[in-house]
Amino acid sequence: MKRTVLITGTSTGIGKSAVKKFHAEGWNVIATMRNPEAGKELAQLDNVLVAELDVTKIETIESAIESGIEEFETIDVVINNAGYGTMGPLEGASEELMKHIFEVNVFGVARVTKAILPHMRGNNSGLIVNISSIVGRATFPYQALYHSTKHALEGLTEDLQYELRPLGIRVKLVEPGGVNTEFLNSIAYTEVDGIKEYEPGLEKYYKAIKNYTPEMLSTSEQIADVVFEASTDDSNTLRYLAGEDAKQTQQARSNMSDEEFYQMMKDQFKL
Repeated sequence: MKRTVLITGTSTGIGKSAVKKFHAEGWNVIATMRNPEAGKELAQLDNVLVAELDVTKIETIESAIESGIEEFETIDVVINNAGYGTMGPLEGASEELMKHIFEVNVFGVARVTKAILPHMRGNNSGLIVNISSIVGRATFPYQALYHSTKHALEGLTEDLQYELRPLGIRVKLVEPGGVNTEFLNSIAYTEVDGIKEYEPGLEKYYKAIKNYTPEMLSTSEQIADVVFEASTDDSNTLRYLAGEDAKQTQQARSNMSDEEFYQMMKDQFKL
């Protein structure tokens, strides 16, 4: 019997590439997104069900899970991929933005996980793969909100091992570095107009990141390959680094003191 995976956030980027990867490997795929109209290309693929799912709305989560089980009889793997980023000083973040990014990046993962657990418990098996980031372990400048959500996701996932592994359910993290996707287009910038103290650092930071070229980043297909590996290797490995830059950053963070890493980041972004 074919295995079935449910993936959130599949309209673009890593999520969309993951749908295509699992489909190519012969899986049934429940490709979920806030606006199913954006999934017309994926809907043309055999054994791919496109379903509405907004991680901030529990009714859409439950409906997508029910539709997937009705279509494919079971769900073996859930990949929590939906999320977005922020950039800019914390002082410029609105109360709404601070709450919303945690609603999506952390509580959204918790909602989807809670919703699938009764089904997986009933099967005495299952796998939940959460798409984190290397910034869940090593932070870069001017992204405090986004990076804190990924740190929270790391803690959530690591702790779930104790709850779920005895039930036959495994949890894993995939930690990409920089990826050449439309993710940057969805970033919410904080507003610091009129706060001149931040201007020198921000100007240098934005100038530095503009120098990143596609060749310096992983493709979404490369990250999807790691997601597939994590979903199929049948091990209890918790973390999967994805991308050479992620591996290099983690090695540096492990080998350096807090101050040494801080200075390295300052030098890298010419702050």
